[in-house]
Amino acid sequence: MGEVHILLERVFKAKDDIDVADELIRDYLPFIRLECAKFAKRELQYGRDEELSIGMLAFHEAIRSYSYLKGAFLKYAALIIKSRLIDYVRKEKKQIEHMSLDETIDEKGHALHEILDDGRRPQAEMMRLNATKEEIEELSLKLREFGVSLKDVVDNCPSQKKTYEKCLKVIAYAKNESSILDELLKTKRLPINTLSKNTGVSNKTIERHRRYLVAMLVAYTNGYEIIREHLSLMIKGVNK
Repeated sequence: MGEVHILLERVFKAKDDIDVADELIRDYLPFIRLECAKFAKRELQYGRDEELSIGMLAFHEAIRSYSYLKGAFLKYAALIIKSRLIDYVRKEKKQIEHMSLDETIDEKGHALHEILDDGRRPQAEMMRLNATKEEIEELSLKLREFGVSLKDVVDNCPSQKKTYEKCLKVIAYAKNESSILDELLKTKRLPINTLSKNTGVSNKTIERHRRYLVAMLVAYTNGYEIIREHLSLMIKGVNK
């Protein structure tokens, strides 16, 4: 009972504190991987399987939308993860074996579509969830124009703190330079020489993490406020 109480305290603190949310996601990466693996019916690895990226986004979504009325937090988080994975698979037009929205998924015999769509969620919460889903889909489609996927963001993000800080320096400079962002969108190429000259970060470092930098900068071009927050959590969680 004590552990449950501590978890709920952390969840409610994480709603308003990005650092607490970051730590909570890191601590529950094994749980997220287990839920994603149950859905995918295979072993998954961070940095390789996009289902895990979706799972981390969904876990953070669960933190933001959780209330005591939802029941046990981990059961609720598992439900959200499963729902977002279904959305992902539908979008990719993949076949799901032994999976249906009519499948009973809680102890009261509710089906997934009943819990998600029965109108019990507050309107503001549903609007937030829909906005999150739309941003993920929109950004994912936009990144395809650059030959980058959400999985690439995880694969290509810097693994060492020093390199990560250098990449943050590049992002901090570029996101406030409209000419840089305009050139990126127009040419679909990262202006590596310009970024290196103005930040002091080597061309080699920028090139090595090009896909990560492209994704983060694209997220600053069109008001992707929710997804920027999600991506930050996802990347920190993988690299911890």
